[in-house]
Amino acid sequence: MQKTIFITGASSGLGKSAAQLFQSKGWNVIATMRKTDNERELTALENVTVLKMDVTDKDQLDEIITDVLSRYDINVVLNNAGYGLVGPLEAFTDEQIKKQIETNLMGVIRITKAFTPYFREKREGVLINITSSFGLMGFPTCSVYSATKYAVDGFSESMGYELAQFGIKVKVVAPGGIQTDFAGRSLDGAYHEAYQKLITKVQEGYSPEQIVNYSKAEDIANVIYEAATDGKDQLRYIAGKDAIALYQERTTIGTEAHVQKIKSGFIF
Repeated sequence: MQKTIFITGASSGLGKSAAQLFQSKGWNVIATMRKTDNERELTALENVTVLKMDVTDKDQLDEIITDVLSRYDINVVLNNAGYGLVGPLEAFTDEQIKKQIETNLMGVIRITKAFTPYFREKREGVLINITSSFGLMGFPTCSVYSATKYAVDGFSESMGYELAQFGIKVKVVAPGGIQTDFAGRSLDGAYHEAYQKLITKVQEGYSPEQIVNYSKAEDIANVIYEAATDGKDQLRYIAGKDAIALYQERTTIGTEAHVQKIKSGFIF
């Protein structure tokens, strides 16, 4: 029997790669995105349905999901939609902070809530939430972004306990750096002159020399596919060599020692 996955944020990057991978594996794919006008690759694929949906628009989201559930048997939901708000906290406007929380956190909560009754009645289903290595550890200029990703991680663990009685699995995929146009397409930022040295130091990690060492979106998509199909009762999937190395270092030397190590690199 053909299975179906519902994906948010599928217009490019990891979301699109995941849609393409699942389609190639014989799945039916519901690929949602904020803007569908310029989408050509996914619409050309068999068994892929592209829908316009903004995870910050609750009414639109509820309408789309109600329609989807009336027409499809959904097996997996991938909460991928999100973007990075980067910069010193005191440089952000309140509107920027609210938008980050609405997209990265409230979007996940709304999607999960909308699908929960459906999966509960079926007594099966998999909810996969994309977080980040910065949802497992903090990093300078990523305070609000990390706050949303930490929140999604905690939300996912809590929901995993809550939904286990109904046979529903909740999983988290936490990637490190990905070789996509995320830095140009999915970053919002702010500048503050008091933090110039810090910003310059952080930007070194996004240089072309560093980005080539990041994982390809296709590699992270394979981890998502593993999480969706392995049948394991596993919560977190750390994805990418850089994320795995950082997480292993943190667990080996301890959180406090790791915090001090990172902090020492940003004191000028």
